[in-house]
Amino acid sequence: MRAIQFSRGREFIFAIDHGEDFFTSLEKLCVEHEIRAGYIPTFIGGFSSAKLVGTCGPLERPEAPLWDHVEVKTLEVLGGGTLAWDTDRDCLAPHIHVSAGLKADSADGRTSHLLAAQVQFIAELVIVEITYPPLTRPRQPNLFDVPLLTFGQQPQRPR
Repeated sequence: MRAIQFSRGREFIFAIDHGEDFFTSLEKLCVEHEIRAGYIPTFIGGFSSAKLVGTCGPLERPEAPLWDHVEVKTLEVLGGGTLAWDTDRDCLAPHIHVSAGLKADSADGRTSHLLAAQVQFIAELVIVEITYPPLTRPRQPNLFDVPLLTFGQQPQRPR
């Protein structure tokens, strides 16, 4: 377990409009306001389409992360996540999860890591900037190359 006290910076209410790409809009806001770390306590909205981490087949290695995705259409979402900096790629590295109801399937649900999404009507987010410590997300070669959240230092290697 790792923990650290952090300092809050600015707070934003952010609306992504119909037809816009979720991650492109999020990145644009963060670039314009120089946000390099933060969190999204919650967001709500609609997506015309989304890519979520998942598979329709058996897991070959249940202990390993799943890099496959499924594509879903016309959904209502509730989500949240963290924003950190990818020092290897020198860009924002959002980590967003959603619970989504598929409107055409009696709001049948999916919950997973969000990889891509097109907004339908609107997505409404609150973003809280973290000014200290710097949050980074370096990939861990000894842990399936998973990018782990760090607080201004490298995480301990798994044993």
